[in-house]
Amino acid sequence: MPEVSDPDRAGPRRVALVTGASRGIGRAIVGRLAAEGFDLTISARSADLLDEVAAELAAPGRRVVRVTADMGDAAQVGALAVAHEQAFGVLDVLVLCAGMGALAAIADYPPRRLDRMFAVNLRGPFLLVQQLLPSLRKAAHAAPTGAKVIAIASLTAIAAEPGLGVYGASKAALASLCEAITVDEADHGVTATAIEPGYVATDMTEWLHARIDPATMITSDDVAELVLAVTRLSRWAAVPAIPVTRPGRHLWRA
Repeated sequence: MPEVSDPDRAGPRRVALVTGASRGIGRAIVGRLAAEGFDLTISARSADLLDEVAAELAAPGRRVVRVTADMGDAAQVGALAVAHEQAFGVLDVLVLCAGMGALAAIADYPPRRLDRMFAVNLRGPFLLVQQLLPSLRKAAHAAPTGAKVIAIASLTAIAAEPGLGVYGASKAALASLCEAITVDEADHGVTATAIEPGYVATDMTEWLHARIDPATMITSDDVAELVLAVTRLSRWAAVPAIPVTRPGRHLWRA
């Protein structure tokens, strides 16, 4: 069951749901959205880490719903959607940040791991969007910004990196899904954007730190800033994708 913090509210506020909210990019995103005045549903697999984030976000007048969910489990994805709808009934911004990666060459990639990768990085987001479309449409009807779906994809979706072929393919599919959402749902005021960063300095890139100084990587705050910018656009501005690379000779490389 979701845990809800529900203080008295001063008035209508925009509402966001963020998956993968317990660490790294997702944690930075929920912090920025909260500071911008959003009420939030935050989700991740770890209840303990979600409790930490919820405590950080606690503030008078702010409502936070926390729901543990594995994006690779269809039943848990469905329960997350139901929990959000029961708590809020509308959804202005859906941020799809939860994801997984695995380093392996195509020749050595186990099919079972491929299935898990696509379940978490594509199927789960698809199911969540599908189930939350009524809430997105409802919010879009009343807001000049419409409603936004923002997926954290990867630069490997458009520029392959050694050992990240399957990961990049799953993120390319996610970016394609964003375009399809905009095509199908724009008449209802719902648009989608894939943010495609190169290497971001989080615990997911620790395996690279011996080769790439994390101080030279994209930051989680950089990605969160782009998410916030998309939420401010009018319903008439559709941004299919935002690639983000490291500068200099790393341009168009992760």
